[in-house]
Amino acid sequence: MANENIQNNTEEKTINSALAQNLGAYASIVPDAAQDSAEKKEKLAQIDYKMVTFSLAGKDYAIDIMKIKEIAKAGRFTYVPNTLPFVLGVYNLRGDIIPIFDLRLFFNIEVEERQEGSLENMLICSIGEQTFGIVVDVIDKVVGIQKATIQPPHPLFGDINIKYIQGVVEVNNRLYILLDIEKIFGSKTEAQAMEEETARANMAHNAKITAKAAPVEQLSASDFSAGFSSQKSGKTEGSELKFIAESLAQMRKFTVSSVNENWVKDRFASWQKERDEDKIQFSSTEDAEEFLKSFYSPCSGNWWTKEYADSILKVLPDNAAKQITVWNPGCGKGMETYSLACILKKRYPEAKIRIYAHDIDLLNVSNAPLLSVPAEVANGWYAPYLTNKANSDFTFTSDIKNSIMFEYHDCANTNSLPVCDIIFARDLISFLPESSQKNLINDFDEKLKGNGVIILGQNETLEGNGNWSARKDGAVTVFAK
Repeated sequence: MANENIQNNTEEKTINSALAQNLGAYASIVPDAAQDSAEKKEKLAQIDYKMVTFSLAGKDYAIDIMKIKEIAKAGRFTYVPNTLPFVLGVYNLRGDIIPIFDLRLFFNIEVEERQEGSLENMLICSIGEQTFGIVVDVIDKVVGIQKATIQPPHPLFGDINIKYIQGVVEVNNRLYILLDIEKIFGSKTEAQAMEEETARANMAHNAKITAKAAPVEQLSASDFSAGFSSQKSGKTEGSELKFIAESLAQMRKFTVSSVNENWVKDRFASWQKERDEDKIQFSSTEDAEEFLKSFYSPCSGNWWTKEYADSILKVLPDNAAKQITVWNPGCGKGMETYSLACILKKRYPEAKIRIYAHDIDLLNVSNAPLLSVPAEVANGWYAPYLTNKANSDFTFTSDIKNSIMFEYHDCANTNSLPVCDIIFARDLISFLPESSQKNLINDFDEKLKGNGVIILGQNETLEGNGNWSARKDGAVTVFAK
């Protein structure tokens, strides 16, 4: 293992040296006798974008060099069970354990069978705090271009989803497809974040102006498109509530609908008491977050307390089946899924547990199988389901890990899941567009067994969205057909 690391590090240094030389070549253009220095400086000034080029199945691709941390060659990745097909495993990059993705498999490009001990060409990428490696066929060089020469993608690039392509650019008679790895791996670009923030600020400003200037009759509660047809507290309050709903949709992608409208009405009433009259509307995303603070379920997106784990255990129905099939859309980083798996193991000790955990954040679902448990959590109710790792960290037993299949999937789209005994989808539906909410609820109806149950967020309901019955027990409400 030590020799392998030395070999890998040596090759990394060699390749990184070549990368540095390429960068230097574009950082300073040395004039020759045949060229005018003024013309050379002008060309240099035009280069405002650099990209690392590589090939996949004979086609030329590129990635913004600012997203590339380094390049490397490596092999013998550590296999991780229950991961996506294009996840080759994990790799020790000078002490950091990072996931490795095969970009060819991600784009459904045929890959030759790997030879034992062969090394792969890797681009080590960094997005925010996440570092990961992507495997490609051949890494070429660094190319400097004018950003203005990047053209929008064309649907002719049918072998790759156009939403993953930032643009195309021709350099020295070679056409490069510029990939947007932030979209591929579920993150937002800084420009997108700034654009959204500007739009939110403008929306909030316009909402204030409209609330003061528009005739009240034009914004009555009967016109409220978000589903508040039963609003009875007056036209002015109805208009304020409408702007709150619009702001939540813009700032936090929270859609007011029959799934949550009762909570929104109650929260709006308390919001009015908390705020001055001229501060009811949101002026920033912080206001929207403050408004939604009480919406989230206990331990949402975090490790469960014993009290909450016991409350879930209490509402799980009797089930003598040999296999319990569970759907957990919106699994996030996996802490909730592992917590649920432990409770299911306790509730149904003789059954085989199978959890399909879905999320649209590719890095989350790829890293979830590697999740470690902090010591302060491991010493609590999780203890029977944990084991020590070599580095003294805690991880879940193979029995728990093997019960979970983490998958990249958008729950707004149909899937081929088997029928389920339990659907666990806390604080998810409200953050989908209303049309997607309806599709997902219909999917719930199709996927759930006749004796199955659904657990949503503590402030979400299925009542009024079909023939669902509700049973509430503390902070947990269970829905059944």
